[in-house]
Amino acid sequence: MCRRSLHIIITIMVICITMAACEKQKQPMTQAIKNRNRMPLMATYGMTTLISDSGVTKYRIKAKEWLVFDKTKDPYWLFNKGILLEKFDTTFHVVASIKADKATYLSEKKIWRLNGHVKIKNVKGDRFFTEELFWNQNARKIYSRKFIRIIQKDKMITGHRFESNQDMTIYTIHKTAGHVSVDKKKLI
Repeated sequence: MCRRSLHIIITIMVICITMAACEKQKQPMTQAIKNRNRMPLMATYGMTTLISDSGVTKYRIKAKEWLVFDKTKDPYWLFNKGILLEKFDTTFHVVASIKADKATYLSEKKIWRLNGHVKIKNVKGDRFFTEELFWNQNARKIYSRKFIRIIQKDKMITGHRFESNQDMTIYTIHKTAGHVSVDKKKLI
């Protein structure tokens, strides 16, 4: 019996020494995040989403990268690698689109800022090109302080500063210039 007790005591000692050795090998914990406002709450890559109204798909949004910063003074979403928004008709044909190299959405103010090569096609087929565009969802207005070029079926209009309704169908251009196609046969 002494031998058995000795064997149990040795076994318990070996287990205790092994556990103590394991305790010393624990990895240190990583540092706590001190500046949370510089880190996104969410990062999504290769994103495509559909938006519907009353069960009918109306829009598609595509982005290579979508970052949500929720702890900043003005929370925002960042689409650093571009964004594409498409509007569908009832037969799922694209009738309008917005594409930009970069986009920022101020989520509390509901303001979009599009940068880079901003390209828009409205439901009438007019095409808009600029370097920067803002969309204030609360005011239901789109505007730009930069140079803008608009191509319609029969003319091209350019200008600096632009204001529009959010459908981009009724707009005002400041400091305008334009080119109109004229049928020379009708002039004679």
